[in-house]
Amino acid sequence: MSCPSTTLTMWAASWLAGASSPDDVIDAVQSWAPMHLVGAGDAEVALRLDLPWPQLQDNGPIVLMRIARTLSAEDPDTQLTLVLPAPGDVRGLPTGTDFAAAAIHAEEGILVGAPGQPGAGIVPTVEGPDVLRWTVFPVPVIPQPVEQMGLGEAEFEMRSAVRDAADTLASMRGGFAADDRDPRARVAEALEEFSYHSYPESTPDRALRIFDTADQVAAILTVAGETGLRAQTAAGVAAREETLRPLWSTIRAARLGAVAATVRAARPRV
Repeated sequence: MSCPSTTLTMWAASWLAGASSPDDVIDAVQSWAPMHLVGAGDAEVALRLDLPWPQLQDNGPIVLMRIARTLSAEDPDTQLTLVLPAPGDVRGLPTGTDFAAAAIHAEEGILVGAPGQPGAGIVPTVEGPDVLRWTVFPVPVIPQPVEQMGLGEAEFEMRSAVRDAADTLASMRGGFAADDRDPRARVAEALEEFSYHSYPESTPDRALRIFDTADQVAAILTVAGETGLRAQTAAGVAAREETLRPLWSTIRAARLGAVAATVRAARPRV
């Protein structure tokens, strides 16, 4: 699991569909931090969703679930949509909103609402070593869903990305400082951090494979992008980032496609 927004999107969607219990959602969200605070982005959304403002409220997972339930009750077409913006890629964001600005800064967020209708946007930020803060923003119009990568394409892209990431790391081996630990051990440590988080039972098997492979590639890229390289000139740093950027973009696209497929899979068949 790559980020708190991914966890909340998948587990809340599963809960709303009746496939997971409230305790399942709470446990999954709290795996990111023991304390979760929720606050409104402004007085408008505080009034609409019965949130404190400018104060913060604890019991974060319960409050977030209530928000999702409230908006779903208002419009049966309400969707939970994960966004993972990055420099040069802000697809799916409602332009010109405080939510968009916050999501770009955090590189993650969740849209809750029916496309074309008013809704809300939720962005988590780290408040401390054991605290996550979730800010709820008003979204005047929920954007139409962005077409995501299909599971077949995502799985193929991830297999290619594993090879490319391994080749990239190998090409950088000469740039690691002499006192750096074995990159393979560092990759294993980075990968272990992803393994702390669980997925709903309704997650398709192919999506699970995509998540696992994306985590492997992300762990390799994390090590490759760390500052333990000798080439610390501005040109060296820029060249390294340019090499890694397309692979990070592939990871984001694959994860978004797998999350969208998981959310769809949780919906009851009509």
